[in-house]
Amino acid sequence: MPEPTLIAKGNVDCNLLPRMANRHGLIAGATGTGKTVTLQKMAEAFSRIGVPVFMADVKGDLSGMANAGGNNPKVQGRIEQLGLADFEFGGCPVTFWDVYGNNGHPIRTTISEMGPVLLARLLDLNETQAGVLALAFKIADDSGLLLLDMKDLRAMLQYVADNAKQFTTEYGTVSATSVGAIQRGLLALEEQGGDKLFGEPAFDLRDMMRVENGHGVINVMAAETLMNAPKMYSTFLLWLLSELFETLPEAGDMDKPKMCFFFDEAHLLFTDAPAALLEKIEQVVRLIRSKGVGIYFISQNPLDIPDEVLGQLGNRVQHALRAFTPRDQKAVKSAAQTFRVNPELDVETAITQLGVGEALVSFLDEKGIPSIVQRAFIVPPGSQIGPLTPQERGRVIDHSSLFGKYEDAIDRESAYEILKKRSDEAAQQAAAQEQAEAQAKAEAVEAKAEARASNASGGAGDVMGAFAKSAARAVGSNLGRQLIRGVLGSLFGGSSRRR
Repeated sequence: MPEPTLIAKGNVDCNLLPRMANRHGLIAGATGTGKTVTLQKMAEAFSRIGVPVFMADVKGDLSGMANAGGNNPKVQGRIEQLGLADFEFGGCPVTFWDVYGNNGHPIRTTISEMGPVLLARLLDLNETQAGVLALAFKIADDSGLLLLDMKDLRAMLQYVADNAKQFTTEYGTVSATSVGAIQRGLLALEEQGGDKLFGEPAFDLRDMMRVENGHGVINVMAAETLMNAPKMYSTFLLWLLSELFETLPEAGDMDKPKMCFFFDEAHLLFTDAPAALLEKIEQVVRLIRSKGVGIYFISQNPLDIPDEVLGQLGNRVQHALRAFTPRDQKAVKSAAQTFRVNPELDVETAITQLGVGEALVSFLDEKGIPSIVQRAFIVPPGSQIGPLTPQERGRVIDHSSLFGKYEDAIDRESAYEILKKRSDEAAQQAAAQEQAEAQAKAEAVEAKAEARASNASGGAGDVMGAFAKSAARAVGSNLGRQLIRGVLGSLFGGSSRRR
């Protein structure tokens, strides 16, 4: 069983128990109080005991975890202040990811894997529009049409709109207005770079849960650019949590987590989220710990986290809060009340007086009970605080065992290609039918002209000959038209069955 990990040091050492790390946690505090360093220290501690970690780097500060620290005078001063005689510097195995593919391996999912619920939030759809989107997904599933990228979804929506009458009886009303709104939402998402999020090869969860030389790999997702599209950021991370929840088997009690997930800027997950989505988030947080996954939310204000979720976060690190406004004062009081009382500490007052790198800490004990809150200084990480240079980051990416697996996008046959093929075939058949009908009409006109010419000559034999010739042509034309209708009927019938 892994030994307890020292996270903070004060009058009492604050140790995080690995077997309790899947009970989730919260790192909170105002800007500039030390949340990022705390996150880095905890992620590093998990890596050291062989637990893979996933985190979003919203400020670009966490890439330095790949290098050993030791050149920071503030870190040296804190080591001496805390009397950490056996402190060791060292880097961690790091894999960089980036939705846009600029500062890490591309990380993608497919439209089908994202699903209609999360995609509706990503596109900011209302209830009616979300219903039409769900209907399009249902029709695609029933028709065996893969929705991999954005052009697949666009084609599927167009197909549903063009055949609305056909689908209304079986699936419900299809609103052309709602389809148009969804299409506009997709266009806006594409302008934000969202098209890079969807496609193949899709992200394989196993590549995130690797251990190298006994250390868990720290997966750092570059999120500086992604944060410009907050809903895309939060929806993607929620999808990732959902995939972990649905993919991993039940684990029961473990000596250490299978994985730990850090969600920075956690308030974005809950802002403007509809009730149905909030219910799903609460369910995932409540049940995913039984899969061996610990979730750690990082937020400026504990009030940003719904009570149903906040109540499940057993391991807590509270940095300083400011009490400048009534909401701030409420947050201070609320945060103080969530800790187990320490008779020797006025928690509510201490929260506003904490220095940088200082925090109120309470971790779960061996029985799963929150420990008495302690005022302590966070132990500095052994890895580098601050970002790598672009050259250093590039070397880490190029030497990764995953390099080349995700770099080149794949565009295999899916809904767009299949529907386009059907449309092209239908257009060709329609053109062929139109040409055949035009030819038959021309032949009929020609036959009449010949008959009139024959009548004008007064020759009965000629009349009979022209009549026979015209009849033969008419029979030929009718057979041609019947054959064309038969082919079209068969193709359309087959297409309908395949749909």
